[in-house]
Amino acid sequence: MANDAIHANPTHPFEVKFDHAAISVPDLESSIAWYGTMLGFELEGRATLPQVRAKLAFLRRGNLRVELFEVPGAAALPEGRRVPDDDVCTHGNKHVCYAVKDARAVTDELKSRGADIVFIKEMPQATVVYIRDNAGNLIELVQRAEPW
Repeated sequence: MANDAIHANPTHPFEVKFDHAAISVPDLESSIAWYGTMLGFELEGRATLPQVRAKLAFLRRGNLRVELFEVPGAAALPEGRRVPDDDVCTHGNKHVCYAVKDARAVTDELKSRGADIVFIKEMPQATVVYIRDNAGNLIELVQRAEPW
């Protein structure tokens, strides 16, 4: 991506910024703990969505936010959604991605904490690591010079 492509479009009438990713999980409390232990997110707040009997947790790390929600009786994540190269063959959102400064060091740290590491790939433009959260949802960690 060209550096100028990441800047706001001066001809567009409004600006957008990333706010949060929403992730459905089968066990809210264990997922709050997982995101805290593995990725350093802290609980920012809780809510409910009575119309679907959902319990929500809002997690934050710096300017990053994740919304976790647990809905009783929700369908389990299909197996193909747990594998990066299979997941891209299904329409819809694919994963959340966070930038890291040193993908290998982060991978080693996450392994020591018991994270489910899918793979690490070094490419000319970036090094990417895919992990699964405690519910099997994919998370990408990317190392490239651009964000830093």
